[in-house]
This record gives sequence, C-alpha cells and structure tokens, in this order.
Amino acid sequence: MILLIGIAGSGKGTQGKLLADKYKYRLITMGDIIRLHFSGEQREKLMSGFLLDDNAIIDLLDNVLKTIKDDNDVVLDGFPRSVKQAEWLHSQAQAGRFSIDYAIHLVASQEVVKQRLLARSRPDDYESAIELRFEEYEKATKPVLEWLIANDVRVVDVDGEKTVKEVHDAIANQIKDI
Repeated sequence: MILLIGIAGSGKGTQGKLLADKYKYRLITMGDIIRLHFSGEQREKLMSGFLLDDNAIIDLLDNVLKTIKDDNDVVLDGFPRSVKQAEWLHSQAQAGRFSIDYAIHLVASQEVVKQRLLARSRPDDYESAIELRFEEYEKATKPVLEWLIANDVRVVDVDGEKTVKEVHDAIANQIKDI
C-alpha cells in the first residue's frame, strides 16, 4: 500500500492516478468516496472545508478495503488525515491485513496550491473553504507525518510544486523497490 499525503491541491489525485497505472494498483481516493457517501449536514461540513469524524471515515475506508481482493496493491489518496486514522491503519498493517510500503508526502506551499485549487473550479474550492483546509492540514494532518515516522513507516517528501512528470519521476525514483 502506498499512502499519498499532502495539502489540498498538492497533486495527490494526479499522482495517485499515475502511480496506480504504473504499478497496476487500485486507487482509493478518499475525497471522492466521501463526496459520494455523505449527504446533508456531513456533506455541508465537508464542502466548507472541515474534516469529518474519524470513526465515520475509518468505517467507510474499512468497508471499501473489504471489497478489494488484494489490499496491498492500493494507492490510498487522502488517508490518513489524523493521528487516530493513522493509528487504525497501522494497527491493521500490524495485524497482517496489508503492508504500508510508503507514505509519499507531496510538499507544496499554500500560495501554489491555492492557485491550483481556485483554477480547478470544484464547488468546494472557494477562498474560505481553502483557508479552512489549510488550517485543518496544519492542525490534524502534519502530526500524522510525525506519527508515521515515529512508527517506522517510510515517509518520503517529494516537491509537489514541480511539473506533473517531474513529481511522478521523483516518486518513482524513491519507490523503485516495489
């Protein structure tokens, strides 16, 4: 399993597709799954930039993973986004359900990703929601990287501000032993 972690707009979706194609892995994009499965108040919360309840997200991913024959061959885009989610994922790996080969951290500045987000014209890509996602990333997701490192998951930082091809090549060079 390859984890893709990064601030909104850092290129996780694009790189996830490229990695899944290159290694013949399944791509699980948590943002897409969440937008499909949540409605009403939860969807409104999501659209305004807040992270959803950890237990609901974990249950959702758990159910998706149960449908996959070989859940080692997965690129997971956008999970874990909190330490609690990382703990769950790690516990599943420790129990032998799958292995976590790498966590790819796409590093990009808020200025660069804000321009990318505004350019893609998705309904949840507006100024205040973007700012809130930046805050949530700093508060919840950055500690995930520290937790993963402390728990012996290989975290690879890749410059997400480069071209799509340069980022993809940099990731491929880091994980060529898969």
